[in-house]
Amino acid sequence: MGAIVEKNYRPSDDEPFMNERQVEYFRQKLLLWKDDILRESRETLSHLQDENHVLPDLADRASSETDRSLELRARDRQRKLISKIDAALQRIDDGSYGYCEETGDPISLKRLDARPIATLSIEAQERHERREKVYRED
Repeated sequence: MGAIVEKNYRPSDDEPFMNERQVEYFRQKLLLWKDDILRESRETLSHLQDENHVLPDLADRASSETDRSLELRARDRQRKLISKIDAALQRIDDGSYGYCEETGDPISLKRLDARPIATLSIEAQERHERREKVYRED
């Protein structure tokens, strides 16, 4: 597959952008994140199936339904996150990972480390959010 990345490795601005080590670092980071989300989803499904009993007290039942609804909403957000992770992995495969979709410029390594699914540089993201705010206020 790619380069072997040491456990303590952190991408640095002192090396060529999106070199083999950096690409493999972000690939592993994304895959681990996806695995964690999938594991949590399996645990949630198992928990929801175990809790599938009818509670006699109306307040307990309402509380249980609220908890279940919140949990399912969180799982839906995570499902969307998995599709963003998959899209980032696809960008790694096609060589476009790490570059801003709007400008084509490199996205900072600090931003990618904090948000490995980022598709916009900080500047482009800020412009996007300002435009979004203007449209929302109309």
